[in-house]
Amino acid sequence: MRTVDIRVPATSANLGPGFDALGLALSLHDDVRATLTAERGVHVTVEGEGAGEVDSGEGHLVVQAMRMTFDRMGVPQPEGIHLHCRNRIPHARGLGSSSAAVCAGILAARALADSERAGKFSDDDVYALATEMEGHPDNVAPCLAGGLTISWSDHGGLPRMVKLALDQRIRPVAVVPSTRLSTEAARGLLPKDVPHKDASFNAGRAALLIAALTREPERELLLAATEDRLHQHYRAPAMRASADLVERLRAVGVPAVVSGAGPTVLAFSTSDTQDLIAPEVGNDWHIQLMDVDPVGANVQFPETR
Repeated sequence: MRTVDIRVPATSANLGPGFDALGLALSLHDDVRATLTAERGVHVTVEGEGAGEVDSGEGHLVVQAMRMTFDRMGVPQPEGIHLHCRNRIPHARGLGSSSAAVCAGILAARALADSERAGKFSDDDVYALATEMEGHPDNVAPCLAGGLTISWSDHGGLPRMVKLALDQRIRPVAVVPSTRLSTEAARGLLPKDVPHKDASFNAGRAALLIAALTREPERELLLAATEDRLHQHYRAPAMRASADLVERLRAVGVPAVVSGAGPTVLAFSTSDTQDLIAPEVGNDWHIQLMDVDPVGANVQFPETR
């Protein structure tokens, strides 16, 4: 038997204007213990989020990611896989739960493969496969690298990223509803084309947001920098409560956006805005003040602890 422990962070993508490009790793984690056994079959146990709901066999996303990684490395599929998942990242809330599962599975498979095969499967390979499975890199990048990330694809279609450090005066606040929304449903509301003026507007705001998050986190600058015209208002009919909360928070001076595809709302809290958030949030929401995870996914072998 071989065992590895993987810790992966929640993530928030888009951050307002940075659609499919900006992402942030958050201090909320899923823990996965993966064990290869001589006993045939797949057995998955889940604690916390998704317990009793997600697939407990081959259909589990971590298992699927492991299988695909073994194939990419040219490693024979193991006889048996046992997973124990301790999930804290809410599912279908716009906090990167699927990216976390994909990254956990890929990293687990690489860690459990023989050293020669694993050594040939680079961090770039991990990132590329995770992006392929997710369809876009905006959550994958911060999950793997931590911090604030900018992701894009090069001319060959390979995903790339740059990691930045968030100004320490900013605290992300996730306002999580009890309702869920699938990424596919949210993406289905986006138009195929957008006006040139809206694209130009978002390009400027995304550039401004990098400056605001890394060096000038004044409230007025963050409010301007988190404005968006590309996706949030198109998705609003699918998450009216989230859209209304974003409007209320912004009206009292809190830089707030929809987290990823929603319906979680992410606020960038500073010393002069923290007390403004709770009065605008109803009982159907859970407010979670977080830190930024600076390192991203972590791999450990139990015997080395």
